Amino acid sequence: MPEQGLFPIGSRALIYQVDCPFDLPHQQRIWAMAEEVSTWKCVAEAATGMTNLALRLKDVPPDLDILEMRLDALWQSGRTKTLTGKVLDIDITYGGAGGPHIHEVAEMTGLGIDELVRRHAAPSYTVFAVGSHAGYCYLGGLDPRLQTPRRKVPLQNLPGGSLSVAGLQTGVSASAGPSGWNTIGTADTVFFDPMREPAALLVPGDQIRFRPVEVIA
Repeated sequence: MPEQGLFPIGSRALIYQVDCPFDLPHQQRIWAMAEEVSTWKCVAEAATGMTNLALRLKDVPPDLDILEMRLDALWQSGRTKTLTGKVLDIDITYGGAGGPHIHEVAEMTGLGIDELVRRHAAPSYTVFAVGSHAGYCYLGGLDPRLQTPRRKVPLQNLPGGSLSVAGLQTGVSASAGPSGWNTIGTADTVFFDPMREPAALLVPGDQIRFRPVEVIA
């Protein structure tokens, strides 16, 4: 993504991207922006992303420069919003057929499998945003020792329930699809069900705790 600014993604859809660290205090500023911007008369919907805000407008904007100035001023205000939601414990099988890259991650991080699993399962992860695909949660709180690069050749079809890491992020795929992350485990959790109300299991501010039930080295 570009460093910072307002970028059209359609005639009435925009992304406001900010250049900031990937951490909870800055994401709380994104949450506050979403709350405020959703009250603007020109905005039909404001959705939080990772260090960005997606806007769906009611009409084609007559002047993007003015809109960007308003968004810049709101971001610079430093206003934050704290979200406190539910905590979900998720059973994880680390390694094995559902975690084919766990040895690669161990090699990249210089950690043994048991220490890798211990560090990954230790935090309570905050849901920063929900997106990418229906029900998928972007999580904050990964141990920096587990930071790894994306895969040079993405997987064409990662199964739903796959637990992966990349950069300073980790998450469980809500459905099958392509992925460039490193898969270290699997979960049996339904994150999105269109027949359920609400359809998405988690929202920003909720927390996830991973519970190792088996480690297959």
